[in-house]
Amino acid sequence: MSISPASRGRSSGAKTCAVLAVLALSLNGVAQAGQGENQGFIEDSKLSVLLKNYYFNTDRANGRSNQKDWTQAFIANWQSGFTQGTVGFGVDAFGYWGLKLDAGSGRTGTGNLPVGDDGDPDGQYGRAGGSIKARLSNTVLRYGQMSPSAPVFAQSVSRLMPQTATGWHLLSKEIDDLALEAGHFTSGTDQVNTNRDGELWATYALVTTPRVDYAGARYKLGEHLNLALYASRFEDIWQQYYANANYALALSDSQALSFDFNLYRTLDSGSARAGGIDTTAAGLQAAYKVSAHTLTLAYQHVRGDQPFDYVGFGDTGRSGGSIFLPNSVQYSDFNGPGEKSWQVRYDLNASSYGVPGLSFMVRHLRGQDIDGTQVTQGAYANKYGKGDREYETDAEARYVVQAGPAKDLSVRLRLAWHRGDASTGGDQDQVRVISEYPLDIF
Repeated sequence: MSISPASRGRSSGAKTCAVLAVLALSLNGVAQAGQGENQGFIEDSKLSVLLKNYYFNTDRANGRSNQKDWTQAFIANWQSGFTQGTVGFGVDAFGYWGLKLDAGSGRTGTGNLPVGDDGDPDGQYGRAGGSIKARLSNTVLRYGQMSPSAPVFAQSVSRLMPQTATGWHLLSKEIDDLALEAGHFTSGTDQVNTNRDGELWATYALVTTPRVDYAGARYKLGEHLNLALYASRFEDIWQQYYANANYALALSDSQALSFDFNLYRTLDSGSARAGGIDTTAAGLQAAYKVSAHTLTLAYQHVRGDQPFDYVGFGDTGRSGGSIFLPNSVQYSDFNGPGEKSWQVRYDLNASSYGVPGLSFMVRHLRGQDIDGTQVTQGAYANKYGKGDREYETDAEARYVVQAGPAKDLSVRLRLAWHRGDASTGGDQDQVRVISEYPLDIF
């Protein structure tokens, strides 16, 4: 039987409508399945407050002023649930308040307090912000101020306050064991600024970029292996690529072995505001755990004439946290051009000895073969010598209260001794005492 062209068109149109209807119903079903546990905007909301007390003291040699202060922070975060429906909407908000307990002119620069025009640290400071969000199934889109954590674009948590960035962020977990992530950010705020429209930087180059874009994926392959791939673009500075493989294996009830490999590849891009960049940074660490003891060995190598560089936030370009390399530690990143570094680390969990919540760590790192003399133009010129080297020893003790009214209160003592050429930061002795008390309000 023949079918006229008009009939074929109606038949094709009917089939298309049927397919679209089935697809719409399927997507609606997926969305409802993904949001099946959604109770509502208010019902799923969470409010938490972190009380953070921070003593920071750096003793610097060669006539440089020391850096020292004692501060207190109140860090509040509120996360709403999502409205019910195929597409749910919500809001995340934060409020930060910092207080000076002890600080003065002549010992500023810790990154914990803003400094006024008179050279004295401010007595207090605060800021607030937030983001809106929308969820379809297991995919969430956010816009506003947030604290990014991607390996190519991450905030730092090493000071009193968190850093934030303003832009778009997408996270999708539609497929089991696979997380897809993308971001587009146009401004940043460091730890001590209160404005939301600060700059985004290349930290070591000290040049700014108008926007940062990135995308990546994390995949859990089986029980023991986790993989990650990311790419980012700092407009007119660089394109950066990242790969990670993490393998963990339990050998027995009391023994475990793990390996972690991280790789960054950075190439100049656009107008190359920082100059030419052609750098590969890689790090491999292996850890063996037996009962309460863990021994870790790590090796890191930066290949190229420039250092491995990463994001900075705010009006002054304070370094962020997107350096997922094993030898980026308390003071130094061990990321100079050509630098080869190794680390040995020992951890002790005192729970096995009848003191749950108590842990200790000590590590030693050495870096050598730094050579920045091949760069004669651009932002990295004259920052490093030839044959520069450094070493650092860190120690840490931490206790977390296990029960009672102060449950989850943690107190941590961190010590660092750094020695090296001027390009690596020179001689520094550092003491940090940090206490944190998280409160879940609801």
